[in-house]
Formats: sequence, C-alpha cells, structure tokens
Amino acid sequence: MLVGFRTAAVTVVTSAVATTLLLGSLKDGAAQTKARYLPEYTADGQLLLPKNFHEWVYLGSPLTPNALNNGKAGFPEFHNVYIEPGSYEVYQKTGQFPEGTIFFKELQLTIPGENADGSRTEPSGRGYFPGPFNGADVTVKDSKRFADTNGWGYFNFNHHEPKAPMAKVKDKGECAYCHIAGAKKDEVWTQFYPLLDK
Repeated sequence: MLVGFRTAAVTVVTSAVATTLLLGSLKDGAAQTKARYLPEYTADGQLLLPKNFHEWVYLGSPLTPNALNNGKAGFPEFHNVYIEPGSYEVYQKTGQFPEGTIFFKELQLTIPGENADGSRTEPSGRGYFPGPFNGADVTVKDSKRFADTNGWGYFNFNHHEPKAPMAKVKDKGECAYCHIAGAKKDEVWTQFYPLLDK
C-alpha cells in the first residue's frame, strides 16, 4: 500500500511500512531482526537523500585520486561505501541483495598532497588522508522500477557539498553500464568489499 504525505513542500510516495518493514522469514527460514529503511521517492520519481546513512554498515573506502590518474580521475575521492543494515542482514543470510537494498557512497576528497604522487607525509607515514566531503552517489535495487538498468537505479546527490536533497535516476550510459560490465555480483562491486565477497 502506498501512502502520500507532504514534507518541505514535496510530495513523498513511500511504502506504509518503509522504515519498519519486518520480514517474517527469509529463504532459509530465519527471522529478520532488523527493521529495513527502504527508499523514499517524490511523486515524480526522484529519490530522497537517505537518512542516517552514517549509522549503516560501513563496507570500505576505495580511493582514486587525481594524482594517480593524470590529474583527471572520474571520482578523485575516497568512496566511503555503506549498505542499509536490514538489507545487509538479508544478504548475510541469503547471499542475495533484496529488493529495496540501498548502497550509499559518500565522496570524500583527500587532503592536498605534498609529494609528486599526491600523497602526504604524516606521523603515521606517507599516504593519502581524508579531507572534506564532496557529495554522494546512491544505488537502489528495484527490479521493476529500474528494469532498463538490470534492476538497479543510480543517483547522484552532487559532486560537491551540500548534498542535494533529492536526485533523478541516471541514464544507463552514465553509471549502470560500468557496473554491468565490471561488477562481480548482481551489478555490485563485491570484489572490493570483503564483507560482501562471499
């Protein structure tokens, strides 16, 4: 059942149980214990910026700095990746990402480097160190809504701060094609995240 309500002059369409969905059983018969936070959309299909993502399960932070990419990295930041906890619990039990899974990738620039490769030398050693946040990308699994992109929708909430409050889904040629071509499992780069690479 869908319920509409108004918040900040935007009509939000969401499931009546979006933040309290409890599945009675999973494929293996085990009960799910965590409530799931499901995606929230505006009436025209934009995804609202997910709430409280810093409290989600942290998966890792790949880094592709400009200094290692001829000054032109597509994403010159740490990619701090989180998965919604209820979805992660389902994945742990079934090995499959359930419908409504949300991945949140918060982008974070490196502190300017002092060495030729863009690294810095700090008391802990030479390396790359996180600096200011720089926007976010979000991926949502919904096989019906995003059938044209193999069941996943890709959204950008700015490549700068502040993050946008909502975002339109990206065309297949902007994000999905790369996941389809190189991600290890179900369009997800599980090969980069030991918690997911089962």
